[in-house]
Amino acid sequence: MKKAPAIIIFFIITYTIIGFAQVPSGLDVLMKIDKNLVLDKAISYTTIIIHGRTGTRSIKSKNWIEGKDKAFVEYTDPPREKGKKMLRLGNQVWNYYPEPTDRIITISGHLLRQSVMGSDLSYEDITENRKLTDMYDAKVTGSEMINNRNCYVVELSSKLDDIAYHSRKLWVDKERWLPLKEIRYAKSGRPIKQSELLEVFSLENRWYPKRILYHDLMQNGNGTEYIVESVELHAAIAESQFTKAALKK
Repeated sequence: MKKAPAIIIFFIITYTIIGFAQVPSGLDVLMKIDKNLVLDKAISYTTIIIHGRTGTRSIKSKNWIEGKDKAFVEYTDPPREKGKKMLRLGNQVWNYYPEPTDRIITISGHLLRQSVMGSDLSYEDITENRKLTDMYDAKVTGSEMINNRNCYVVELSSKLDDIAYHSRKLWVDKERWLPLKEIRYAKSGRPIKQSELLEVFSLENRWYPKRILYHDLMQNGNGTEYIVESVELHAAIAESQFTKAALKK
């Protein structure tokens, strides 16, 4: 009977060690998210639904992406937006407006954090394809349930000086390795954007977002839904697609 307490202590210590061993590092979590989200080369079709203060409107687009610094967006609907295009190369964006001006406007630096077409998404949000592991250090700080899914709570701090979100807090699905909820912060620590993953789909042995609801916490609207209609991985994309000449084609 005197041995019972020692045995109990042994099992408590053993299970505690096992429990700690099962918690991944922040880097491990980010690597698994990157494996799901980062696309080498792809063509996608998306819909943005903007729930503004004066009503709701939708914008459809075709999107080309290659690596971390090349993106091209062509708006296809509604008619008043059709033909508008956006090219991103590195830290510069060119917007093309076919009518009535037939002109190209260059955007760079902090202007990349501006709203796109009155939505809760910035130019960086829409065209970002960099790995989280390249931008942030991460620490797993706990576990919580989000929409009946078991999640790791992960806090991110920026490795870079010039970055839109100095820190981020993620609730990462332990099975699918996608952030189900996220809060993004300014350098001051003020929360500036929040997102909630509402739907996912399976894509070539990875999980990918189907529908995300974004809220710019600096605005008074009712959020913006970003819906991925389809994605073609390993798409054949001509190099000429990522040029300013393609904007006026």
